[in-house]
Amino acid sequence: MLRFLDAGESHGKCLLGIIEGLPAGLPLSEEKINLDLTRRQGGYGRGDRMKIEQDKVEILSGLVEGKTIGSPLGLMIKNKDWENWQEKEYPPLTTPRPGHADFSGAIKYGFKDVRKVLERASARQTAMRVAIGSVASSLLEKFNIEIYSYVLKIGQVKAKRITSFNREVKEEINKSPVYCVDGIASIGMCREIDRAREKGDTLGGVFEVIITGVPIGLGSYVQWDRRLDARLTSALMSIPGVKAVEIGEGIEASKKKGSTVHDEIFTQEESEKDSFRYHRKTNRAGGIEGGITNGEEVVIRAYLKPIPTLINPLRSIDFTTKKETKAIYQRSDICVVPAASIVGEAVAAWEIAAAFLEKFGGDSLAEIKKNYENYKESLRMI
Repeated sequence: MLRFLDAGESHGKCLLGIIEGLPAGLPLSEEKINLDLTRRQGGYGRGDRMKIEQDKVEILSGLVEGKTIGSPLGLMIKNKDWENWQEKEYPPLTTPRPGHADFSGAIKYGFKDVRKVLERASARQTAMRVAIGSVASSLLEKFNIEIYSYVLKIGQVKAKRITSFNREVKEEINKSPVYCVDGIASIGMCREIDRAREKGDTLGGVFEVIITGVPIGLGSYVQWDRRLDARLTSALMSIPGVKAVEIGEGIEASKKKGSTVHDEIFTQEESEKDSFRYHRKTNRAGGIEGGITNGEEVVIRAYLKPIPTLINPLRSIDFTTKKETKAIYQRSDICVVPAASIVGEAVAAWEIAAAFLEKFGGDSLAEIKKNYENYKESLRMI
């Protein structure tokens, strides 16, 4: 079973991650993980914290001569801003921000100082989630499963959807300041962010995650917690700021009749060189039916609210005085949708990798490859 734990606070010494269940023999490199960490730190609309941190991962255990050995993989990302905080004394923060974990977290754990909440509730911890997801994507790449993420909407500016994915498309996405390959929309999104910054406000939006090369049969319908769509949506909802997730054309499908929603199944022409004899002409289900992958691309969309830390704060209360006041302002971003798309890519990679190992698992990469090849061969007989 593939699982992980992560630890660390926004201004603590470091972020830590432990991954258990990786097969032996998987090549990993800190360089590849660091590239994904750099992508997370990018995106138009980020705040001053990104000028301080230059996230680099250090693999502490579970790797010998560049390959996993089957034991837990230990990861660490140091917080450079920790050194700055050691020289200063900060008064307690007693006014929670509407929309943040401050209020509920302080009451739940009995804190008067909401700083003790925001240190862990901060999106800073998504840096380790990206590192962990990068490891998962390294495993999936060995089986030609690729994951893409890009921004569909920021504020009121909406981009065209991407319909064809390859490495060149991923490079184009990464070149955009908002991780959007629609050039006109990209310019509009940047202008929208600039306007929000001028007004001391923040912006939300939508990003899409596409997973290609996913085989039929990941996930299951036999128990609610084994349904892959449930696992993916849970993972995406765990990203700070995400308030809604859909699979495929989930929202639009709710407005239509069944005859226009479901993906018909066809037989491949004999001339087509395909290892499987059936196919779909549409993918409105987003690659998952009954909680199980059906061989089409997995399509997920996540909707982010504007972040709750505002230069012009909303009204709140002071836990100490019990009086109404303005919420606190902490150094923050204007828009995190591009960065969140990278986090979404990472958490989706993790869930697909976990489901993949449940079906084709083994103690070594070589064993898993044999299991997977045997499965693909059996599909040719169906």
